[in-house]
Amino acid sequence: MNSQKLTSESPGPGTPLSELARLFSKLGLFAFGGPAAHIALLEDEVVVRRKWLSPQRFLDLVGATNLIPGPNSTEMMMHIGYERAGWRGLITAGAAFIMPAAICTGLAAWFYVQYGDIPAVEPFVAGIRPAVLVIIAMALWRLGRKAIPGWRTGVVAALVASGVLAGFGEIQCLLVGGVAGMLWLRFHRDSSDTAERWFPLLFLGKPAVAVSLTGSGAAAAVSTWKVGWFFLKVGAVLYGSGHVLIAFLEGGLVQDLGWISQEQLLDAVAIGQVTPGPILSTATFIGYLVDGLPGAMVATIGIFLPAFVLVGVLNPFIPRLRSSQWLSSFLDAVNASAVALMAAVTVVLAGQILISVDAMVIAGLAALAALRFGLGPVWIILGSAMLGLGLAWLH
Repeated sequence: MNSQKLTSESPGPGTPLSELARLFSKLGLFAFGGPAAHIALLEDEVVVRRKWLSPQRFLDLVGATNLIPGPNSTEMMMHIGYERAGWRGLITAGAAFIMPAAICTGLAAWFYVQYGDIPAVEPFVAGIRPAVLVIIAMALWRLGRKAIPGWRTGVVAALVASGVLAGFGEIQCLLVGGVAGMLWLRFHRDSSDTAERWFPLLFLGKPAVAVSLTGSGAAAAVSTWKVGWFFLKVGAVLYGSGHVLIAFLEGGLVQDLGWISQEQLLDAVAIGQVTPGPILSTATFIGYLVDGLPGAMVATIGIFLPAFVLVGVLNPFIPRLRSSQWLSSFLDAVNASAVALMAAVTVVLAGQILISVDAMVIAGLAALAALRFGLGPVWIILGSAMLGLGLAWLH
């Protein structure tokens, strides 16, 4: 079947579920570095290597994903699964990407409960971080050329990136960039078509702020269903970065419910950041601390379940956005804004990562391996991790 004809409006069995499971399990195992890095890895696999999607289609999915709550990179995996094999593909891709992170985080939680500490992984992560930075930068270059084809979208992207770097919320910047960019692009776009007579209702996102998800300030008896219900509510309303997740968990679990301590929360977040896959796997760690294996399972299901539903509902409507001149302009502006968000994150990460000679050397070698020898991201991550361990031993 021609993959170009396999649209989200009529998904079909374009790719065997076993192939989707293998691909997204691999991505789940090597997706270090946060959402920007995950999306960079995904873009390399499905746009550059497999050519399942055009760059424009991929950007449309990125832009639309930024407008709904939940883990953006995980939702992107689900979108690709839906594109290739409908609802079965969505579930397969999402589960395959989440499982490695959930297993790694669950094992770390078991180790933590047994020995009161978390494994030392800093040398390993120190080697991976510079390589991830290079992978993100390469994806930004490819996506940016498509998302920012002219100076007007360039201005939108620059303003959004500047707003994020200045400390404004990511969701607010994305929405302002989308709406303002839509108006600018629509009224300056040369077209012989008659302007539409209607003005679209725009997506409205919640501000990236933490709110209390519990109805009472008193700690309640912990039960498995309460753990699942808490994380289901988090997954349904969580917009923004991992820092917003921390605010949700601190307010709900530490302050309101008293299920875990501040120190345990920080350890859980640390594990979520150093293990592969989505940072929301932090829920697995906390669920295990609170209620053992059943708690880990329901916490993981609860925090990710809304994403499966939202992606399945949203995906069929994305092509319709392109059929409207107003909404097409809105999507173009959102795509430029989404790339700007990735660029802002990359700048911040670079300031945090490239602070030592070792990091700069690893980043340089990773760039050389990618640009000169054409190595894929997985091999670059593996090589950089080994190099990080070797440099740690030398010191």
